[in-house]
Amino acid sequence: MSHVLTDGPDDTARWGLTVPNDPDGAELLTTDAVGELLQVAVEHGGGKLIDWELDHVDNNPQQSTTATYTATVEWSFGRREELLGVSARAGGSTTSDQRAVLFADGAREVAVWLYPRDPDLPGLQRAAFPTEMAEVLNEQRVLQMPVTPDQVTLEMIGYRPRRRAVLKCTVATPQGPVNYFVKVLREQHFAEVRQRHDLLLAAGVPAPPVVATTPDHLLVLAELPGRPLAQAIFDPVAPCSGENLVAVLDAMPSAVAGLPRRPPWSDAVDHYADMVVKAMPDQEPRLRWMATLIRQGLANCPLGTEATHGDFHEGQLFVANGVVSGILDVDTAGPGRRADDLACMIAHMSTVQRMNAEQAKRVQDLLRDWVPVFDQRVDPVELRLRAAAVIISLATGPYRGQEPKWEAETLGILDSAESLVRQVS
Repeated sequence: MSHVLTDGPDDTARWGLTVPNDPDGAELLTTDAVGELLQVAVEHGGGKLIDWELDHVDNNPQQSTTATYTATVEWSFGRREELLGVSARAGGSTTSDQRAVLFADGAREVAVWLYPRDPDLPGLQRAAFPTEMAEVLNEQRVLQMPVTPDQVTLEMIGYRPRRRAVLKCTVATPQGPVNYFVKVLREQHFAEVRQRHDLLLAAGVPAPPVVATTPDHLLVLAELPGRPLAQAIFDPVAPCSGENLVAVLDAMPSAVAGLPRRPPWSDAVDHYADMVVKAMPDQEPRLRWMATLIRQGLANCPLGTEATHGDFHEGQLFVANGVVSGILDVDTAGPGRRADDLACMIAHMSTVQRMNAEQAKRVQDLLRDWVPVFDQRVDPVELRLRAAAVIISLATGPYRGQEPKWEAETLGILDSAESLVRQVS
């Protein structure tokens, strides 16, 4: 059962708190000040807020902030854990905000919703429930036999509020469990993501086959063969070679270079530095120093025309028998520079969190083997500067996800970026 926050007699509900000098809403949504808003929103929907905790934050400095909160709510049918979402914008509410419930304090409007009723991801309301997903699988005849809701188990893999979500859908069959992955997309991105899957699959690139699509922008994908590289990097034997990683990228069809261009991570280095500074002001001097050197060092690099993945790292790959067996998240495929993809891999491998000593050594051994191979394929200075730029973007992650030790994790990530910049400065 999904409870709904509904509008009252007025178009916009109200609460009585104003946070001054807070254009993007970050101060309101990340401090105790938001508690009153959450209480009013839950009461407006017919419940009573028992407690709450900040879960996730996306801040675009001076423009907008979206946050989610885990909350305990007492409804008429009983007490339940809920996920509440809130968005605030410096420029006022948008059209999609109208799909949520708007609350005003006289100076600001904020949009509030109850998961899974994300105002930009309408398909999430189906993807989050076994009954609805069983219906999708049956409508599209994904399996050879009908599926009942009690056969379906759903697991949230990732949720970026108002951006996208991925859920693992496991179907219990007489032959054993069958896994699918459900991508929940925004309307404006759905067609182009589907196009990229079709293009790569037709060229023999091991992207996940599309087994179903829906009008509310769900993309249901078959499971890839092999094991996730993110797990295999800790194996005693190398899961794949640097040459194999480069070869997978070089096998992408040239038509990918004709797709719309996605700016490289390095183009937004100042933006991500601003985001980190907002959370950790004391890191501003070294962030500005790194961002400046990255911008200056890459200033003369032309736009690339190679077919690139756009977000190439260990979390996107599957491996089997010592080679890459599948590649995920082709949403960002398009023209670019090979150094961008290889730098992305270095950045993610350099910032794996919460490893023990043995795991850390295995990752360092892989980097020691892979980086010289990458250096032969692209300019080593460009590779390191681009990797540092990606790392700065990753430094926003621990705060966004409200990790228990996000400050220490952020500092460690910035240390990795600084190490790469110093190698070439």
